[in-house]
Amino acid sequence: MTNVNLKKFETALRARARELGRSVAQRGQIAVERSSDEFDNALLAADRESCARTLERDVELLHEIEAALVRLREGAYGICLSCDEAIAPQRLSAIPWAAYCLGCQTRAEERELARAATA
Repeated sequence: MTNVNLKKFETALRARARELGRSVAQRGQIAVERSSDEFDNALLAADRESCARTLERDVELLHEIEAALVRLREGAYGICLSCDEAIAPQRLSAIPWAAYCLGCQTRAEERELARAATA
């Protein structure tokens, strides 16, 4: 992978990390509101739960991006963590924090679905 491509990916990763960092900081202010109406309380609880799930996903993605930046600094960026093969440039363009090639990612997701189905 060329230095120009690496710089492009690093820029994209840093921009997404900044965006997520701001989002996570703002969501840290999830308020617990109460209402005298049970229906309103249920809506408020559902909203809090939705915000909490979004926050969880954002934090997880931020960790994946930070890990990709570490791989970039260490010279391992673009190499699948499972099979050590190169990750397709098209995949990295779409998902710059990708840690696995498409084949390994697909197999991991299939295993996760099978595990969830048996649970």
